[in-house]
Amino acid sequence: MKVFLDMVGCRLNQSEIETYARQFQAAGYEVTDQPGQAQMVVINTCAVTQAAASDSRQKVRQAAGAGAQQIVVTGCWSSLDPQTAAALPGVTQVVPNISKDELVSRVLQLSPEAFEREFVEREPLPGPRLRTRAFIKVQDGCDNRCTFCVTTLARGVGRSRSPAQVIADIQAALAGGAQEIVLTGVHLGSWGQDFNSPQRLRHLIQAVLAETDTPRLRLSSLEPWDLDAGFFALWQDNRLCRHLHLPLQSGSAAVLRRMARKTTPQSFQALVEAARLQIPHVAITTDIIAGFPGETEAEFAESLSFIRTMNFAGGHVFSYSARPSTAAARMPGQVPTSLKKERSAVLHQVFAQASQDFTRRFVGQEFGVLWENNAAYGPQGWRMSGLTDNYLRVTAYAPQHLWNRVTPVFLERCTPDGLFGVIRSA
Repeated sequence: MKVFLDMVGCRLNQSEIETYARQFQAAGYEVTDQPGQAQMVVINTCAVTQAAASDSRQKVRQAAGAGAQQIVVTGCWSSLDPQTAAALPGVTQVVPNISKDELVSRVLQLSPEAFEREFVEREPLPGPRLRTRAFIKVQDGCDNRCTFCVTTLARGVGRSRSPAQVIADIQAALAGGAQEIVLTGVHLGSWGQDFNSPQRLRHLIQAVLAETDTPRLRLSSLEPWDLDAGFFALWQDNRLCRHLHLPLQSGSAAVLRRMARKTTPQSFQALVEAARLQIPHVAITTDIIAGFPGETEAEFAESLSFIRTMNFAGGHVFSYSARPSTAAARMPGQVPTSLKKERSAVLHQVFAQASQDFTRRFVGQEFGVLWENNAAYGPQGWRMSGLTDNYLRVTAYAPQHLWNRVTPVFLERCTPDGLFGVIRSA
């Protein structure tokens, strides 16, 4: 029997469908990249924005149109609106987030312990979800109460996985050939704080570095208030990727207070300066919300000025999207859609320039690149695309297919998409 796995949303959703793939394979299923060939389709949904919820519904309709006999829906959108999810064409089961770790055992009516007993190495998902990097879920849920965020409602309270569970997943990924491990969670920086004997994220990182031979270890999004200057001493181990994604959401102190974010522009700036001092060539990226309720022209100008001052390596911009049952959706001063779009466009330009400025600094240097994909084969060889450890996008021509290999590359010049390099050896 064939199963097709798809998702909308974050790296955590990617991690979860990779786990589902391993479990389905252990049960004798074949994971396919063609929904029309699958008897079962599993879709991991998202609700972070209205657009993500719409995309989730569209994924289900597409699966039904492809003729799937069973469609299983899970994730944040379907957990928040299970009745609507169950009513979509072809849906045979809706698995809430609280039970999603047991999704495969529930669907196949097997004991969860069956998957714990059998070691199955990770195989990269076929098709559009193919990743060289292995996303490892270490934590779920969130105890923050950011006024714009629906994730806490959808995912529940923070829950950490044990170091043994995390390391077992990493070993499976390494056995399958993964060259880079990405630790991910809803609130990654809170890992371990819910244990009877609380631990910190640094303890998990130290355990992974000590007990596995992962060539590269990357961290996904980290809330700035979970870190201190001492955290960055971990980067003395050069296997840790020099990239930090620290969501700011606004550079205005007043807007941050309305968001219930546990940071200020000043404390955020001090943290970034500490990271740059201890991690040479570190890329620091962020998230910004444009048009949060009540955002005045003065507050937007303050935010814009702060963002320019920070010299980020890049960033994601989101137009504020009112989510049901959140405090921000009930706030006065909702910003008109047209104004949100204008502010988003300005922020996109600022981040595009910041990304170019950061990238330009590395022309003429040599970095290791993990090759992720190839565009085509032609007279110059394989046109490969990959990432340095500090998240620079690099394109180069290779005489052979280098997918999922790390090679040294001389970064020759900037391109509209990042950097063009010359491979030193393969």
